[in-house]
Parts: sequence; structure tokens; C-alpha cells
Amino acid sequence: MPAEQTPEPPRGPGPSSGADGTVVTFRLADPRRELAGVKLRTDVPIASDPLDFRRRGRGWELVIGRPPVTRMEYLLELRRGDGSTAAVTDPGNPLRVAGAFGPKSVCEFPSYAEPGWLSAPYEPGVSQALDLAVPSLGAAIPVLTWAPAGTPDDEPLPLLVVHDGPEYDALASLTRYLAAGVAGDWLPRLRAALLGPGSRDRWYSANASYARALRKLVIPALAGKLATSARIGMGTSLGGLAMLHAQCRYPDAFDALFLQSGSFFTPRSDSQERCFAHYRRVVAFVAGVHAGGLPDRPVPAVLTCGAIEENLENNRLMTRTLLGRGYPAALHEVPDAHNYTAWRDAFDPHLTRLLGRMRP
Repeated sequence: MPAEQTPEPPRGPGPSSGADGTVVTFRLADPRRELAGVKLRTDVPIASDPLDFRRRGRGWELVIGRPPVTRMEYLLELRRGDGSTAAVTDPGNPLRVAGAFGPKSVCEFPSYAEPGWLSAPYEPGVSQALDLAVPSLGAAIPVLTWAPAGTPDDEPLPLLVVHDGPEYDALASLTRYLAAGVAGDWLPRLRAALLGPGSRDRWYSANASYARALRKLVIPALAGKLATSARIGMGTSLGGLAMLHAQCRYPDAFDALFLQSGSFFTPRSDSQERCFAHYRRVVAFVAGVHAGGLPDRPVPAVLTCGAIEENLENNRLMTRTLLGRGYPAALHEVPDAHNYTAWRDAFDPHLTRLLGRMRP
């Protein structure tokens, strides 16, 4: 998605901007001069980095150029006289969002709007929890199934299989989206299986044992309980990588893929990830995919990624590879970063359209 042509000021309390909207100003009160320094911490690239505040009167101030996003999550790093630091939400800004690593403050710009489905009527649906023991992983994979209320187990429906499922639900309102879509008939009736991440870095990093467990244990267990017409694999970051890895090893695993900000690491674009314990395994798998390792069973694949993410280039490359092998693939770049709100905001229309293809 192209950057906005007209800069805009942020809305609501907290950060403010000048009349032309090209800059954003952050302020923090410090009337007792208890702080030795303040720094802005954000995943959004800022041209004026380093992002150290300057003392202004009875507080601190930082002026930055308006970033090319519609919303920005951030923390303030406070440094005290003894050298200790603490990362906190902005006390002057009540807009906050939960995330995988705790709450953050949010600066929303006028062009940002929450998805309309968040205010749409919906029925919560029915959930059931189960743990599937996997000896090869030395652990159980926790699964939470979801279905529209009143759905019999023997009614064949599409099944959305979701990595990081509990996080997707808690931080991106996934089942609320599904429930609203089914209630409004803009999604087909379907079920979801929310898979807990367990030992996430190990399981989701192109791990052959995990892919085998997913295809040989989890999917059959779900099929034994729930009549299924089609399976859609969904994941974000490493979870998206793991879905593609499972599909490559077991081409009948899924009938469509929805991959958000996939960690498709390559040495050229992701050398900063070398400290990740399973970097070489991920890079080797991704290289194999680009060298022709995709199955000969092309399935629809929809990818989304933040326009300012480090993962953007490798998602663009993966999309080109999928298209080159005949996969009906599309990448949608959204004006945000690597976070659950960005992934939530991309459900509609992108996941909506993909799930619409599964309608009987």
C-alpha cells in the first residue's frame, strides 16, 4: 500500500503535531527533574533516530517526522540518575493496546479506523479445549476448537487451522471476526482450530518433527471429531513460516494458506536475525522453496505484511516464488508494523476473500 500523500496529525490525547501535520511531538512531564533521560522506543523506523528526548522546561520533548503509518505503537524508556532504565507506556496518552510482549501506547492518525466488524452483531459460538500429546516433541499441543452455535460435529465445514491461535484470539479478536462474519453471512459457516504455540521458536522454525505432528496427529485428530470440507492454514511471523513448511512437506495438509508477516528469512535481507537459534534451519528451508521446493499442488495463498516491516522484502520474494510456481498468490502491504493489531486489521478484506473461496 503506498504511503499517504497528505501528512496528518495524530488524534486524541498524547502526542501532538503542528498545523501542517508533518511532525509529531511527544512530551513527558518531569517537574521534579527525577529523570536523566527519556527515549522513544518503537518498531516504526524514524528518520531522526536516535530518539532521545530533550529537556524542555519542566519536562521532556521529542519532535519526529510523521512516519508512513496510520497508527504507531510505542513505549518510553526512562533513565534515572543511577543509570537504571525502565520501559513504560506513555502516562500522558490513554490509548493503549495489548501485545505479545505486554501493553504499548498507541498514536493513531486520522486516517486510521478500526475494522467495522468489531462493532457488528455476532453470536460468540461454541469452544472446546483438548490437548494432543506428541511424544516426538516431548509435549502436548493444546487446541481450542471454535464453531458457530448449534453446529453439529458431523456437518462438513471448512476448518481454519491457526498457529498462535490463543494469541490471535486474545490480541486480534479472531473468533469474534469469524462469528461476526458468519452472523452477517459475509463469511461461510466454518470452524476454527486454535493451536497453542508450545515451544514456539523450536516448533515453528521449519521443524520436521512439528510438521509431522501437525499432519499425522493434529489434523487426523481434528478430522476424527469434526467433519471437514476444506482446511485453511493460518499463521503469523514464525507461525506463518511453519504453515508453509508443513504444506511443503505434506502437500495435502491444507487447501489454502493465509500467512501474515511470514518469517521467510534469507541471508540477503535478514542477516540481523542471525542470533536466532534456528536461523540456519529457517534459511535452508526458505532457500529450498525458492530453488523449486514448492509442491506441485498449487493452493490459494494470501500474504499480508506491514509496509515498514523488516519482513517485507522476504514476503515479496516469497510471493513472487509462489506465483512463479503457479500458486494463486497475492501479497497485501498494510500501513502498519509487526503487531497483532496490524494482523487483525488485515483480516477484512483479505482473509474474508480467501475464506469466501471455501464457500460450498
